[in-house]
Formats: sequence, C-alpha cells, structure tokens
Amino acid sequence: MPVTDGAQPRICAAADLHADTHVPVAIVGAGACGLTAALALQRLGVDCVLLERDAFARGSTALSSGFIPAPGTRAQQALGVQDSPEQFIADIQAKSHGLSAPLLAEAYAQAIAPALDALEAAHGIPWQVLDGFLYPGHSSYRMHCVPEKTGSGLMSRLLAAADTAAVPVLTQARVTELWCDAEQRVHGIGYVRPDGSTERLRCDVLLLACNGFGGAPALVQELLPEMAEATYAGHTGNDGSAVLWGRALGAQLADLSAYQGHGSWAIPQGALISWALMTEGGIQVNALGQRFHDETQGYSEAAVHVLAQPGGVAWNVFDAALLDFAQQFPDFVEAQAAGAVQHCADAAALAQLIGCPLVDLQATLAQCSEGMEPVTGRRFKRALQTPLHAIRVTGALFHTQGGLDINAAMQVLRSDGTAFPNLLAAGGAARGVSGNTVWGYLSGNGLLSAVAGGHIAAQTAQQLVAQAPIKDTSA
Repeated sequence: MPVTDGAQPRICAAADLHADTHVPVAIVGAGACGLTAALALQRLGVDCVLLERDAFARGSTALSSGFIPAPGTRAQQALGVQDSPEQFIADIQAKSHGLSAPLLAEAYAQAIAPALDALEAAHGIPWQVLDGFLYPGHSSYRMHCVPEKTGSGLMSRLLAAADTAAVPVLTQARVTELWCDAEQRVHGIGYVRPDGSTERLRCDVLLLACNGFGGAPALVQELLPEMAEATYAGHTGNDGSAVLWGRALGAQLADLSAYQGHGSWAIPQGALISWALMTEGGIQVNALGQRFHDETQGYSEAAVHVLAQPGGVAWNVFDAALLDFAQQFPDFVEAQAAGAVQHCADAAALAQLIGCPLVDLQATLAQCSEGMEPVTGRRFKRALQTPLHAIRVTGALFHTQGGLDINAAMQVLRSDGTAFPNLLAAGGAARGVSGNTVWGYLSGNGLLSAVAGGHIAAQTAQQLVAQAPIKDTSA
C-alpha cells in the first residue's frame, strides 16, 4: 500500500549493502521522541545520528500543545504536588478502561520523570507545572510544559539542546530503505536526498521514532474508517512508513484502531482551541443549540461526538471569565487574533450567530447551572454569564496511537512475540498506552510515549551497541 508521497519503504538484503559511513545508532525522526533519545545517548557516550525528512524538524510535537504528564519530577515536587507513578498508571488505565498495555503504562510512568529531570539538569530545558486546572482523567497536577506553553516552543528548546550537545541532525533525509539479514538484524538504512539521490548508512541499532499513519489516507480508510472523512490536523510526515515497514518485516502491530482526536479544531482558521476552556466551564452546542456530550470526559472522544452533529460542526460557548482564563495559552491568543472568537451580548445574539432557535439555546444554557445537569450528567460549578463568546469548531484527527508492537525496552516484536535483534520503536511509530479506542486517550499520552519512550530506547540502544558483533575492518 503506497504512502502519501508515493515512496514505498523497501526491505533490502544486508549482503548487498554498500556504505562507507557507520554510526552506532541511527534514529529515524527528529521529533520529541528522536531528540530525547539522541540527547540521552549523548549523555551515555553513544554516537548517533538523527535523520529527519523535513527541511526543519517540527513534526507532530510542534503541532501539539507541548504538555507532558509526569509524576514525581523536581518541578512537581517543588510545588508540593503529591503524585506517584502508581497513581499515574491508575489514571491511564481508568481512562482506557483497562485496555492500555500494562508493561508500557508502567514503563512510561516510571521513566517520564527521570527523562524530564535529565533534560532539565543536563540540557537546561526548564519545566513548568500547569497547576491552575486538571485535564480530563488526571488526578494530580502533573502536566509539564516549557515557558512558551506550546509544542513549537518545546521543539525549539529540544533542537537547541541537540545543537549545543553537538548531536547531528540530518534534515531533508527521507528514509526509504532498511537493510536486513536473514536473522532480521538491521545493518543499515538508505535515505533520499533533495536531489533525488539515495545515500546509505550502516548502523548497529535502528530506532524508529518517525511517525504514525494519520497522514496516509489509504491507511486511515483501512484502519480508522470512522475518521476517513475527518479533517486531518496532524503532521503530513505521518505517512505510515513505520507500519509499512512492520508489515514487510512480519512485525506484530497493535492498537491500530486507537487515535488522538480533538473536538475543538477552529474553522475556518484551522487552529487548536485548548480543551481547558471546556473543563473549566465552557460548553459545546450543535447547530440546533443543544449540548450533546459531557465535555469533561476528554477532547479525543469529543472529536467523534462533534463529527456526529449536523454538518459535523459545533460551537464552543464560554463567558468573559473563561475568555480571560484562555489568555494564558499562546495558541488560543493566536486563534483569537485570527478571528476565531465571536462575541455575543446575550443569548439572542448567540442564537443568531449559530442559526438556532433561541428558545432551545436558552433551555440549554438554563440547564448548565451549578450542580449536575440532566442531559449528560456533567457537574457545573457555576452558570455562564453574559456576554457570551463562541468559536465554531469541528472534530479532527491529530495522531494515531497504534503501530509497531514493542516490549518495555522499546524493542519491536515479531508476530511470535520475540524481539527483533536491534530494531527499536517509540513515539508515533509504536503502540501507545491509549488502548485500542479513541476514548482511551488520556491527555498527554502522545508526548508521554514520545519522551519516555525515547528515554528508554536510548538505554536499550546503549546495551545493544555494546553487544553488537565486532565488524571486520580488514577489507
């Protein structure tokens, strides 16, 4: 099955590989996962190279909110927040109704705090804990971000750290070949350069930190048909190559029906609106002026709820207090500057904006007062006050959460459950901890698997490099 840009990944015979350049660890993808792994390898004294298909590394990380959940970091402890990996695991499993891979949930919950602390201590990446609100499903203030509070800010700081650490990042290098022997040991990779030529590189360990398949329409149609017609708000580099390589190698795939959706993609601006607006008291209404789900359950499953409404659209409705609250999020401020926020003096003006019957909208607003409302069972702290504000949104597909099956050491597994000799995967290339559904996604699961997975993969890679066969250099 072809990927979106027509480049079919190839599995080639290692005996035919001709390459003069060798690196202990090759990493495909320079997003949060690849950069975290590369920085960890640098600290461990293991040489590596990052291969990035784009001219400038951004990927899914730059399009995200940049929020990473972690229990027990120094930043969290400094605020006196009580949390633990066990509590985090319980939250992950509660959100997925026990469908998250237990080994991965435990591995990530244990590794994420050491990963963030190491990035801060060794590379100067400062972490802040968002302690003004809880994202759906989290029982503690554990969401971490850089001062910019954006995914692009996180990427900029990771790239700057890689530059300072002299970690080589080779951009405009689209990996299309894996060179393997009969035992399925990876001996090298081939990558296409801007002029169309292919260069090849030998390696002892290969880490796939590349992508999901949200940007491959054929794979989405096959594996996530419910989102085949949805707006894709993720990175175009998510072309499914990791899944295609896995299929070609006979690797086991897992949780392919899991994905991160988002029910708050502003249209026509094409901007992500923070779900914190909903958790703090905002509501979503459809073209009829009616609410249709409990907005506090999570933004991922909200995508499906919104898409099921007339025209596949909804309106985020909130008041002045919530508008002030939203100003702390740079992404919201940018969307507001682009004209996403509409202002209405009262319910009648809002009904006119939406095009819905005033009486129905008034009934909806009346139900959303202090206490539990009868439609969805959501509990409100207070009623919305006029003037009101609204943003027209749709549901979007952001990132797939399934992929190559891996063990707790990030080793890719064959269909019989055994591990490939030196092939690792993490982040978007591998299965996550959201189970196999859209509603199993706990806020931050994507960056959790990317950063924790990259940190773990580096430690595994170090061990594999030490065990790598001695090469004959006499020829």
